[in-house]
Amino acid sequence: MTDFALPGFDLDAFVRATLAEDLGRGGDITSLAVIPADARFEGVMDSRDAITVAGLPIAERFFRALDPAMEIEILVEEGAEVAAGTDLMRLSGHARAMLTAERSALNTVQHLSGIATMTRRYVDALAGTGAILLDTRKTIPGLRVLEKYATRMGGATNHRMGLWDAAMIKDNHVAVAGSVEEAVRRAVAAGIADIIVEVDRVDQVAPALGSGATHLLLDNMGPEELRECVAIVGGKVPTEASGGVTLETIGAIGASGVTYVSVGRLTQSAPAADIGLDFALA
Repeated sequence: MTDFALPGFDLDAFVRATLAEDLGRGGDITSLAVIPADARFEGVMDSRDAITVAGLPIAERFFRALDPAMEIEILVEEGAEVAAGTDLMRLSGHARAMLTAERSALNTVQHLSGIATMTRRYVDALAGTGAILLDTRKTIPGLRVLEKYATRMGGATNHRMGLWDAAMIKDNHVAVAGSVEEAVRRAVAAGIADIIVEVDRVDQVAPALGSGATHLLLDNMGPEELRECVAIVGGKVPTEASGGVTLETIGAIGASGVTYVSVGRLTQSAPAADIGLDFALA
């Protein structure tokens, strides 16, 4: 079995829960009725689109959960960019197990490869600007570690795995605290080392910096406004452009001089990759 683990994520529990959801109370009644218990299948998982690959070792876990002796060969590396028609995995084992695990395995690879593929497009569009692509916390509940793994396979950098790893002071925090300065002051007083402050106007930059912000998130600004903010910051802290970033605009945004560009749609809106599993009798 491929040695694969994701820190902070119980992959075996995920596989068990996903299969249990699909099997329900009655199991795979179709395979039980139609496929002889001793039948064996050979299968090939392939991509029908040009994609960036993510999730094959996870798919392997689904098949092995139902047939530990299944012969599985992963044919491409995670993060590889492959052409349409590329074979991704070969399998040989018990037919019932393979057919029962098929949907869970494919759903996972299709979803994660879809994220990785979209991420790669944004990375390519940002290339040459000097800015780094970040993902966000806009993930499906329970799948954050998996989805952020997929953005890494696409070439992005993970940013804020949760609420615990940095303070993020946004407009609602400011509204409750009374001002940007007071919100930042309270975060500093709490001993928080990393304090990200969201600003949506140029005149908020200096107060946030002066209060102790260690990272500025420049929200929904165009390239000219971003350049103005970057000049005011003068390299004192990292700057991050965020909000409404598209493949058409990310190049100009990155060229404004910001340190980072964050894109929520990487995990929020990526379409599933078209990947299938074709079977033949062994």
